Amino acid sequence: MLVKNCIAIAAGGAAGTLCRYFLNVHTLSIWAGHPVGTVLENLLGSLLLGFLTGWVLHRKVKDWVKLGLGVGFCGGFTTMSTLAADTFFLSQESSPAGLLTYLFISLFGGLTLAFIGLVLGEKWSNGKEVSHPA
Repeated sequence: MLVKNCIAIAAGGAAGTLCRYFLNVHTLSIWAGHPVGTVLENLLGSLLLGFLTGWVLHRKVKDWVKLGLGVGFCGGFTTMSTLAADTFFLSQESSPAGLLTYLFISLFGGLTLAFIGLVLGEKWSNGKEVSHPA
């Protein structure tokens, strides 16, 4: 079982990382010099992980699927390290208002979208309770 979980995490991580890369390439072609890609990655990743969490709470989903999508894909798609680096660079190059706006959107927006995703995931699963083994 451990091998299947590791393969699912690696495959999900590769897919998430590629999606993050292509999103960054696309957003940099439109908003060069602004960390729009990082904001979108983290906001969309928060929404998706919240949704998946809400959905699997009420469904019987194999562990390797949960791990591949949550830890793998969402972990590869989102990026805390780039958020930290962008924050540092913005503190050097941007106004304090620009830096605070970036942090507010990233943190508050991520938490808000994770909660919205959780609610949507629960609704998507029709709120069916599933007994979970202890």
